Amino acid sequence: MLECGTTPCYRYADCAKAQPHDWHELVGQFDYMIERLQDLNFLHLFYFWVAVRQGSITAACEHLHLSQPTVSSQIKKLEKSLGHQLFDRSGRELQLTEVGSMVMEYADEIFSTGREMLGSLRGMEAEQTLRLSVGVPMYVPKLITYRLLEVALHFPTPVQIDYHQAPMEELVDDLVHHRHDVIISDRPIPSAGKASSFNHPLGDCAIAFCAVKPMAEQLRADFPRSLQRAPLLLPSPNTALRRSLDHWFDQNDICPKIIAQFDDSAMLKEFGSGGAGVFPTPVAVIDRVCQQYNVELVGTLEEVRSHFFAITTQRKLIHPVVVAISAEAPKILLDMRKGNRLTE
Repeated sequence: MLECGTTPCYRYADCAKAQPHDWHELVGQFDYMIERLQDLNFLHLFYFWVAVRQGSITAACEHLHLSQPTVSSQIKKLEKSLGHQLFDRSGRELQLTEVGSMVMEYADEIFSTGREMLGSLRGMEAEQTLRLSVGVPMYVPKLITYRLLEVALHFPTPVQIDYHQAPMEELVDDLVHHRHDVIISDRPIPSAGKASSFNHPLGDCAIAFCAVKPMAEQLRADFPRSLQRAPLLLPSPNTALRRSLDHWFDQNDICPKIIAQFDDSAMLKEFGSGGAGVFPTPVAVIDRVCQQYNVELVGTLEEVRSHFFAITTQRKLIHPVVVAISAEAPKILLDMRKGNRLTE
């Protein structure tokens, strides 16, 4: 239960659990909330918001082209309707009270959302633009992610891409709460189909190992058995690639000498470029990795595959840009093995 002044207010979830004898009380609480909302004058709130952002009542008056008595009286009416003092008037400077700070936070959200709404309406009038919110775990190679999302840049309708990088668990939570349209990942969600999320395979490729030239020349002849005695740089244990590699190591009786392990694939390659050890990377980006990090190919493990998925909340892909990415992905992964001018 939430407190609204001195009167309790119920959330929607509380209503679902309410017993029949509670309904009269709930109706009363909702009536109270509606009355309080009707008392809130958003123009008064706007004057308060501008005054805080401008730093003083005088600056707010200049910004709004209004007289000081007008703005001051409107803010006092807001305080009266809310039942709380918003400014500490003991000094000359404009200082917010604790309640004033809270009201300012809400005002920021309200008027920021209003600006977004107006911007969206203006955009709709000018030209329809698709929005694609994409979540990507840190370990997915940046070059592969870029090439997949590049499809959106050449889509017939203009597309605005909102790119978010975060741990997989956080991305999945955002996805099921409809804050993302798709997650591009190197592993599927195990519980997909049961938690309003579905895995859509995009393609796969083999894994290669790279190292600086002296180390690569030393390990290449006896690869992959040479990995037994080699210093290895590996992705973190919670990544799909690491689990696949650990399984392959076990099957081939190889005990890796792990020098370091990383959540970030780019940092892993930086260590490899410095000669700290041999490291794995998808074959699809091998040419660009060797060029970017000044390393050489040691060998390829065809048995170990790096898979890529588009994860959505629909059993069948619906977002037109995600549909296009899914259709182009196998060709993109194949073409990347032939080399291109991009670097990761």
